[in-house]
Amino acid sequence: MLSDVRLDLPVRAVLPATVAALRAGGAAVLVAPPGTGKTTLAPLAVADEVDGRVLIAQPRRVAARAAARRMADLLGERVGGRIGYAVRGERRVGPDTRVEVVTTGLLVRRLQHDPELPGTGAVLLDECHERQLDADLALAFAVEARGALRPDLWLLAMSATPQADRFAALLGGAATPAPIVRAEAALHPVTRIWAPPPRPVLAPGAGPVDRALLDHVAATVRRALREHEGDVLAFLPGAGEIAAVARRLADLPETVEVLTLHGRQRAAEQDAALRPRPSRPGRSDGAARGGPDAAGNRRVVLATAVAESSLTVPGVRMVVDAGLSRVARMDLARGLGALVTVPVSRAAATQRAGRAGREAPGYVYRCWSAAIHERLPAQPEPEIATADLTGFALDLAAWGRPDGTGLALPDPPPTAGMTVARDTLTTLGAVDAAGRITGRGRAIAAAGAHPRLARALLDGADRVGADRAAEVVALLAEDTVAGPGDDLTAAWRRLRDGVDPAATARWRSEVRRLRASLPAATGGTGARSTADTGRDAEQPDRGGTRPARPPGSAGAGGQRRSGSQWLPDDLAAGLLVGLAHPERLARVRRPGGSSYLMTGGTEAELTPGSGLAGSQWLAVAVADRSPGAPSARIRLATALDEATAREAGGPLLRTEREVGWSGADVVAREVVRLGAVELVERPLTRPDPAEVGEALLTGLRRTGLGLLDWTPAARALRERLAFCRHALGDEWPDVDDAALLAAAPVWLGPELARARRRADLARVDVAAALRRLLPWALAARLDEVAPERLTVPTGSRIRVDYADPAAPVLAVKLQETFGWRDAPRIAGGRVPVLLHLLSPAGRPVAVTADLASFWRVGYPQVRAELRGRYPRHPWPEDPSTATPTRHATPRRR
Repeated sequence: MLSDVRLDLPVRAVLPATVAALRAGGAAVLVAPPGTGKTTLAPLAVADEVDGRVLIAQPRRVAARAAARRMADLLGERVGGRIGYAVRGERRVGPDTRVEVVTTGLLVRRLQHDPELPGTGAVLLDECHERQLDADLALAFAVEARGALRPDLWLLAMSATPQADRFAALLGGAATPAPIVRAEAALHPVTRIWAPPPRPVLAPGAGPVDRALLDHVAATVRRALREHEGDVLAFLPGAGEIAAVARRLADLPETVEVLTLHGRQRAAEQDAALRPRPSRPGRSDGAARGGPDAAGNRRVVLATAVAESSLTVPGVRMVVDAGLSRVARMDLARGLGALVTVPVSRAAATQRAGRAGREAPGYVYRCWSAAIHERLPAQPEPEIATADLTGFALDLAAWGRPDGTGLALPDPPPTAGMTVARDTLTTLGAVDAAGRITGRGRAIAAAGAHPRLARALLDGADRVGADRAAEVVALLAEDTVAGPGDDLTAAWRRLRDGVDPAATARWRSEVRRLRASLPAATGGTGARSTADTGRDAEQPDRGGTRPARPPGSAGAGGQRRSGSQWLPDDLAAGLLVGLAHPERLARVRRPGGSSYLMTGGTEAELTPGSGLAGSQWLAVAVADRSPGAPSARIRLATALDEATAREAGGPLLRTEREVGWSGADVVAREVVRLGAVELVERPLTRPDPAEVGEALLTGLRRTGLGLLDWTPAARALRERLAFCRHALGDEWPDVDDAALLAAAPVWLGPELARARRRADLARVDVAAALRRLLPWALAARLDEVAPERLTVPTGSRIRVDYADPAAPVLAVKLQETFGWRDAPRIAGGRVPVLLHLLSPAGRPVAVTADLASFWRVGYPQVRAELRGRYPRHPWPEDPSTATPTRHATPRRR
């Protein structure tokens, strides 16, 4: 029996209860901390109880391979016998396979293909607490398939964290949740050592990790090696930080080997970190006890979160945890993702610490303080809350639940993310207006790649040939094979040339899978794939171009455009990338530069020293934008020409007539755009007058009324109207700047209809235009209530100054007001005019609105001061009865 494995791990004690729970209800939850053996022993125990094959789903490929290898080793067999595995691009199973370890993504594909899972007796969902999108879907689809089609299917959710009630309710229903079986903690104790940096470090975020923290991690690794025996497993957020710490540890003794472990590595490199070290001669427990190997060597394994769960790194007795994790964040507005560094959750920190106690007592060095630990989030953020949901939404539509309602999802998908995802799928033709999957959508889903890449595969096959389309899409889907650099075409050639045999083998496997997913009628049928031959049928020249071939000529993969024009590698790759991501077609902003504007409107920068710098056009395959960053960073792209960019981004190509205000005048032009990128601009010879008028109105509102020529008469009229509104109420028009700009179509309408440019506004008769604001009844009263001039006792008509609407001013020589007993009043007698009384020389001598009071009180003093200075002018004692005059007394001869 498979379960007759002599391995005494804590989970063994609860396996009978687990099997009993499954036998009774068909579903259960197994909670077992790290190191208890759930991944290794539970599948073997279940396999002895069911007739069909046991599928155990792992979130990561490296964990799936490692779990299968571990179980096969326990049985003394090779992988591919009773124990097998299947990941994307690789499957090792046989007719006798009883336990098959698969990735959660592959399980979702199988459920979509046939929800009954024929030949399968049980599905085990391992590490379901990690909450990856595929893990959530696999759980939801498996629960529904069991309830509707396979009541005999056993379903076991396995988690290393204690939050199992949610999964129990999902498996069994809220009313009758599935039973929860709990295993005891890890067999070996792990001692915590708080090891914060000696000085504060920068908080994690979108930028690089503080170098001081990396220095501290390297120092802590050295400390662990000094203080304890055994190997060290150090957790870092990403491959870049792993490489940086590895450089800092380059001077360790030759007896200490530094290995790396992360998801972008080749399988052989990952296996090297997971392979047990041989024990000392004559001793079988050297590695198990964490001692040095036969040569006295020790190991330091620098790993990302891939080593948190399901993996046993042999010989590890010390864990050094940097306390950071890298998660994806999706910028929904720009369609770009970013990897953001965040503090690790307490649950993940517990997982990491458990790596040190799997085989013997261990130690965990946490590079933060106990106080900070209490402030860490309890659980990691689920991927559904932050990731691109396009593939997720297509899976739901293919399952027949476009919005996910009724499915056993741990969390509902966020509305904003699903809206963007459905819009993308609608644009691709994958779903209809109601969100239901279309025939094209099923073809996209069948490709088993991101919907955008599947679209490029389907539509690009007829343009560049099915084989070449599969090759480029395989490179983009299997991102670990791209290798160094940001040149997609160069990476493609390296794979065809077999520079890295392991990467090429994985790539060729994915090419064959994608090629097989295409409809039989797809273009390029019968052409031999360069992925199978290892080289192109015709080697491209070193410059990356191949001469255009004559119509009807043959070549690798049917590399054609519209049946007649043959495309070189870079243009073929650019076309496919553009079909997948038309919003990422980009044109250089300055000739020879490294800054680009993508058709989606986002600026993007090449990394310094990129060989792609200066390319006129790029098709950007991979880019990310950190929150708050002014531009995106281009990670993988290929050069192309404008014609190919136009073809790839066809739906974004549009020709528009534009008449608008730009800078300081009206601009009338016809523009050809590819998204946000302007391709062609030409002037319009006969723009629509209404559009020109609207543009001038826009310019007037942006620039202000200063565009008009405000003559003295226009300013005076505006001031009189402002006085009327102030004195008489809202029946009179408002003439402040905001009101005039808002009402410009009314009082400037005829002039705007005739104008063609800014200069025409300067020729407008503003005074005449302003009078359009007055109804005829008010226009008839204007001169009465706000006269432009007033007649003084001498008969002179003097202009009234309305600059201050609260106090209109009449500046008049004092001698011309003789005979007036009171100051004149306007606005129907409501407002007295403020008199500025002037001396014979025109200088102000008094200001008053109460002339009678001035004659009595102020005038005698003025008379006493000025009669000697101006003896030829009259200074009567009673000016209210004197004769007014505008002249001085003539001199006697």
